[in-house]
Amino acid sequence: MRSYRLLTLSAAALAGTLWLSACASHVPPDAASTPATLPDTPLSAAQRQQWLDRVSWGASDSADRQLQRLGLQRWLDEQLAPRQPPRLPEPAQQHIAALEISQRSMEDLQRGIAAQRQAARTATEQGQGEGEGARLRQEMQSHLNQLAAQAQQRQVLRALYSPAQLQEQMTWFWMNHFNVSTRKAETRLWIGDYEERAIRPHALGNFRSLLEASMRHPAMLLYLDNASNAKGHINENYARELLELHTMGVGSGYTQADVQAMAHVLTGVGFSTRDADAPPPRLPPALQADYRREGFFEFNPNRHDYAPQVLLGQPLRAKGLAAVDEALDRIVASPATAQFIARKLAVFFISDNPPPALVQRTAAAFARSHGDIAATLRSLLTAPEALAQQGQRFKDPVHYVLGAVRLGYDERVASDVRPVIGWINRLGQPIYGHETPDGYPASQSDWASSGQMAARFDVARQIATRSAVLFRAEPQAPLEQPPYPDLAQRATAQARVAQWSAASREALAKARNVPDWNTYFLSAPEMMVR
Repeated sequence: MRSYRLLTLSAAALAGTLWLSACASHVPPDAASTPATLPDTPLSAAQRQQWLDRVSWGASDSADRQLQRLGLQRWLDEQLAPRQPPRLPEPAQQHIAALEISQRSMEDLQRGIAAQRQAARTATEQGQGEGEGARLRQEMQSHLNQLAAQAQQRQVLRALYSPAQLQEQMTWFWMNHFNVSTRKAETRLWIGDYEERAIRPHALGNFRSLLEASMRHPAMLLYLDNASNAKGHINENYARELLELHTMGVGSGYTQADVQAMAHVLTGVGFSTRDADAPPPRLPPALQADYRREGFFEFNPNRHDYAPQVLLGQPLRAKGLAAVDEALDRIVASPATAQFIARKLAVFFISDNPPPALVQRTAAAFARSHGDIAATLRSLLTAPEALAQQGQRFKDPVHYVLGAVRLGYDERVASDVRPVIGWINRLGQPIYGHETPDGYPASQSDWASSGQMAARFDVARQIATRSAVLFRAEPQAPLEQPPYPDLAQRATAQARVAQWSAASREALAKARNVPDWNTYFLSAPEMMVR
């Protein structure tokens, strides 16, 4: 045991050394040397792996076979316009169907939490013993935690096993872009529905529709406080982030006056948990026609400021909820929004510093298609500048962990994905856990510290030696033997190694057994990029 511990510690040091040397020696290729059109000849194994790593959550042998069978053009077409709903492997489908968030409607879940909250309040008010109210509140908090944890499990199951891999990547991208943290108030109750109803249906659709769906959802309205934004009690939080983080971006030309105008426009935009057939609030006759209730979303004219507003240098002509629509249309149509979204997509898929020509090409596609996300992605992914920069995107923790599990176990469906979530947490990127509205960062400098690399080696060792925890029916059940995959037998792993540096291949050659080889492989500097 002592010799194995020494071996793994030396491997960690070796992996760190290799990573630093790789960073120092890497020189980006010349973008001008790559043709603008997709190749019409069969791709090499290395090329297929690069496409899979970029478009999906990570290459696997089954995904590689599908790409070979379909050819690049048809495969990319299917990723940009996947069959809906995507059909996951039956065990994964059954796991998702068994979750409480799948079996109960959002209305039912909300009523259940409200009942738990009221029971705790009543117990406290009626003096049913000092600890009874606290116990009931603890039960409610535990239930909220369970609902958020189930949303995490569903997200991971889909990321690992959905055939619509680009849709799943874009769902993650937009959840981070329109970030809502479960660490505020009762957003834990709403987070699964937010992803399911507001984000995922529009992940490859129209940006304007996505923006509005996010704006109308209780999770966003709670998180950025627009539910409390009312005439005479203006709250600018959501208006500011809508302009700064969701659309135009910092330094794009909007002013503090635009933030204030948008905050006034958004007054009255909130949500209601009253029964759907409950009568609307009492309204003056002149405002009754302006009232809107769709699901939980509610526009309450009593709370809306009808004063005229000027946004981005032009007056808004509409009134009430129509003014909100006019404002969103104007913001989305701004060239600054196209530029901001294009660059953020290029950073996510390509590199920390994407070529300006690539950003401009992508922004033009966004503007030309009026915010069609699939059309924008097609332009980005097939641009010559993008094709010339394969394998330069440093993996954040989610990409690193999910990619390793997909490669190691492919279509074999985990019976328990909580270890996957634990590995992601260990690397500092808990799903739905970023507290501020800017979402998790994407740059290499944010995820390549010495502490992060040490943690990645620890996670790599867990996946390499004990990932059979994913397949236990019960947490305490004995592990199957051997408790790890044999990564060296994966065709996609072999394709990677063939392209690696001599130093990385020499490190692999020092492996004494399968766990060592797995650990060295997952810790290699080449495994840190996609």
